[in-house]
Amino acid sequence: LTILRIAVDLIEQTTGERIDPLKFPLDDPETFALLCRGETKGVFQLESGGIRDLLQKMKPDSFLDIIATNALYRPGPLEGGMVRDYIEVKHGRQQPEYKHPVLKDILSETHGVMVYQEQVMRILNRLGEIKLANAYTCIKAISKKKQALIDQNREKFIEGCEEKGLSKKDALEIWELIAKFAGYGFNKSHSTAYALIAYQTAYLKAHYPVEFMAALLSGDIPGRNFKSKDSMVEHLEDCQRMGITVVPPDVSRSQTDFIVEDGKILFGLSAIKSCGSGAADAIVVAREKEGPFKNLFDFCERLDPHTCNRSTIEALIKAGAFDSMGAHRAALLAGIERAMQSGAAVLADRR
Repeated sequence: LTILRIAVDLIEQTTGERIDPLKFPLDDPETFALLCRGETKGVFQLESGGIRDLLQKMKPDSFLDIIATNALYRPGPLEGGMVRDYIEVKHGRQQPEYKHPVLKDILSETHGVMVYQEQVMRILNRLGEIKLANAYTCIKAISKKKQALIDQNREKFIEGCEEKGLSKKDALEIWELIAKFAGYGFNKSHSTAYALIAYQTAYLKAHYPVEFMAALLSGDIPGRNFKSKDSMVEHLEDCQRMGITVVPPDVSRSQTDFIVEDGKILFGLSAIKSCGSGAADAIVVAREKEGPFKNLFDFCERLDPHTCNRSTIEALIKAGAFDSMGAHRAALLAGIERAMQSGAAVLADRR
């Protein structure tokens, strides 16, 4: 949600238009094309290698497919063959089997596969005359293997089916299907909420790639993200693959976070190791107050050494943030001591 907000803010800065992710059309061809290609690095819930492979096989062409992808990409459905059945029926390579018209009515949206808890509950309710409130308890009993409760519901279900005109044999077969899939069923409302955010991020990646990638990089600044691996490197590689230029850090141009300028992403100063957001903010404030920095001495004279200390300046030099001033990095590193002394003297004079 933070990444979505940052992206919306960046789009407003670059285009002057305030977009609302809740108003995105849910049938956008470019977004589905991106999902079908599996280019979903940075797209909520659809980032892992396995789910990208699944998207390429499934070729989603409706919002319902995204909801189903979220619910199906779990060990149970993958091992139980549900994912394979869904894909085969969707692409017309296999015919779905419905033992009763009620099953067709409930399962046609997921190509004959029981994907959601809500579907299993409706089958128990409409075929077996089990109350919806009790149907949920029955699903939980199946997934937790509470045999006494399972047997009790089984009898009630078979009775209800027989009243609907089904033979005991068919009723038992449907019950076996329920017993097999109820433990795998995922909550559809939960999956839909996930799918909506997944779709919104995919839409932004398809239509506003530069702003979206800048927001993604800002969201993954070390110390801010909740992932252990360095996903920033992956996102920078993704930018390269997408043909998006990421301009190296520069104390005279960069902001605290990643921003977009002239269709390019400017590297955020706070993303440099040893240069936290406090130092980055101070650099931006000093530059906006008195104009661009002329050289390293000017930089040290204008910034408080408590906010921007020696290790921060070293990190900035090594990251190339002073390259635009024309001096060689080795010369800059050698001159840090004198520049900082000059800065301290100016600070003492000001005091």
